[in-house]
Amino acid sequence: MPGSTASQKSWPGYWLTTLLPPHRSVAFPPFRVCNIDGDRRGGCRDVQVRVPPRRAAAGPGSCLRAGRVHNSLAFEDNSERAGIADYSEDDMRALVAVKRVIDYNVKIRVKADHSGVETANVKMSMNPFDEIGIEEALRLREAGIVSEVVAVSLGAAQCQETIRTALAMGADRGILVQTDAELQPLAVAKLLKAVVLDEKPEIVILGKQAIDDDCNQTGQMLSALLGWPQATFASKITIGDGQAEVTREVDGGLETISLKLPMVVTTDLRLNEPRYASLPNIMRARKKPIATTTPEALGVDATPRLSVLKVEEPPKRQGGTKVSSVAELVDKLKTEARVI
Repeated sequence: MPGSTASQKSWPGYWLTTLLPPHRSVAFPPFRVCNIDGDRRGGCRDVQVRVPPRRAAAGPGSCLRAGRVHNSLAFEDNSERAGIADYSEDDMRALVAVKRVIDYNVKIRVKADHSGVETANVKMSMNPFDEIGIEEALRLREAGIVSEVVAVSLGAAQCQETIRTALAMGADRGILVQTDAELQPLAVAKLLKAVVLDEKPEIVILGKQAIDDDCNQTGQMLSALLGWPQATFASKITIGDGQAEVTREVDGGLETISLKLPMVVTTDLRLNEPRYASLPNIMRARKKPIATTTPEALGVDATPRLSVLKVEEPPKRQGGTKVSSVAELVDKLKTEARVI
């Protein structure tokens, strides 16, 4: 800064980059960028910087790492390093909702009182469509588009197991909204909205539906509550320059739409094939953080709006019969099956 004594500093373990104008940044004390390789034509200029811990800076002349100068620029300031660890990374963040459901290989049994399905001593796993959502977020991170993948689950304490599965696949951290209440789609959308407003992701990914209730409502409700564009039934996602191009599966074939970020996406089966969690990643997942909150802390009323009157198994399939002629077949279709 003019009129002050500045000293050059190298901060080991951080990469310093000039700040392009993202919507979420942390202002540090004023810095000056000076050319130190003997060519003084550039002089010094005031800049604002961000300090992401994991990502390389894009472009020349912007990187200091582990105490080594990787280019021809040094950063000069007139302040102490105090408070430098208290930053918020302003790269793109993906939030993925994951639901704990009965495993798809398990035969569903209705309770004796017909109040619901039996979940005691039943194998539970992550909703398959949510696995696809986690995989897509990880692929976006591997492509350098997303910097952090956050998995969020809502429900009982056992939902931590589902989050751990997401962390073992490669998610960076997890959030559990813990409640023993029955969560219906509208309540889930309201809770996810509160989490989104707190985490400020640029993309929210959900499975298009859960295999337990098959509602296919939460993603659309969340989009409406946030006022964000939505891309449902996605089979391909391409992101660049603050926009996304999403190919959707519709009744007539495929539909490609363009959306501005931030946005809500729901995944279809053909989007990708989820990876398996390796043993080393399963061990690492135990050390990854899971933050826990409650609907009350988020200021959301999760009281169910609908009540289940009765749950019944579908009728057993009747045995087939053989007919002796086409005329008899047509007659049975008309009089018995009543389909023609």
